[in-house]
Amino acid sequence: MTKLSVNINKIATLRNSRGGDTPNVLQFAKDVQRYGAQGVTVHPRPDERHIRYQDTRDLKPEVFTEFNVEGNPIKSFMDLVLEVKPTQVTLVPDAVDALTSNAGWDTVTHKDFLSEVIQEFKSQGIRTSIFVDPVLKMIEGAKLTGADRIELYTESFAHQYGLGNTSAIAPFTKAAELSNEIGLGVNAGHDLSLDNIKFFKDNIPGLLEVSIGHALVAESLYLGIENVIQMYLQRLK
Repeated sequence: MTKLSVNINKIATLRNSRGGDTPNVLQFAKDVQRYGAQGVTVHPRPDERHIRYQDTRDLKPEVFTEFNVEGNPIKSFMDLVLEVKPTQVTLVPDAVDALTSNAGWDTVTHKDFLSEVIQEFKSQGIRTSIFVDPVLKMIEGAKLTGADRIELYTESFAHQYGLGNTSAIAPFTKAAELSNEIGLGVNAGHDLSLDNIKFFKDNIPGLLEVSIGHALVAESLYLGIENVIQMYLQRLK
């Protein structure tokens, strides 16, 4: 079964919009695990506009499933990850002012940099994943960095699938097939939802984990968080 990791950034955004501590990020992380999620994801950014660096520290003892920390490996982020030692670090090349992640790594151009970062994390026993577009050359480049996994950036699939273009899955299937062949684990995330997750999962061989936040939280406004998590788990079987 593909694992569901719930990205809780949007919960922190809601909390920050009014100050104080409602909703409580730590309690939400505990609850999604209690409801069946097999992981918790956070993506702390330098401006701390949603998840704060201290949230990441505070969450570590509360995440009893898998803890995935995403971000651009600037020094402050690397120091945080090495301090917290999550289950997995996902390297994302987002700019400081990016609204959300909008591109995967060029693993060829940045091979030496990524290799150095990954070696540092792996020396501390942290599983590494690289956020990439479904481009075979970038998958091959990710393997050469020493990464354990890739995370497929799925925004283009989600957009086209919403328009009825199911053929948009093809490059993702090919990327997963190559990853399996060369020994890279396959994760995926960005704009996956209850509407498209089953089709995506059914067409991605060896899909280990999906990280879902924005859609899952939005769907929960109508359906309830516990119910939505169960709906995702059913689709990921």
